[in-house]
Amino acid sequence: MSDVKPIPDGYPTVCPSLACNGAAQAIDFYKRVFGADERFRMPGPDGTVAHCEMQFGSSVIMLSDPAPAMGFLDPKAVGGTPVNLYVYVDDVDAAHAAALSGGARELQPPADQFYGDRTSGIEDPWGHRWTLALHVEDVEPEEMAKRMADMQG
Repeated sequence: MSDVKPIPDGYPTVCPSLACNGAAQAIDFYKRVFGADERFRMPGPDGTVAHCEMQFGSSVIMLSDPAPAMGFLDPKAVGGTPVNLYVYVDDVDAAHAAALSGGARELQPPADQFYGDRTSGIEDPWGHRWTLALHVEDVEPEEMAKRMADMQG
């Protein structure tokens, strides 16, 4: 039996991996907008990024430039993405404004939600969709169900 841990220290069980055509610029954007930290970066040919790992609080997201030969394509190459990443930030309004000033497209302006989070929606310049969230209220399940029913009329 090996002494190697099946999940290495410092990694969550699930680590999304994003293809970003212009990964170096995406890394800078994620640092600025989300306060992510770059754990390490492996350079690829011609100034591309072969692999990067970024720390978003307790989560890790991996990213690189697309690798079409391996079937690793960015959202714009396939006509968009069905995936949305939900990320908690310290200030939704500030992160939303920073995202827009960095070239993101607004999908939903910041607003308080019935389930206790303040959220906004953006599509980053590489085609990835994000919900920016800040937990502002603890809502009991019964109250949440009532609010949802009221919202739906």
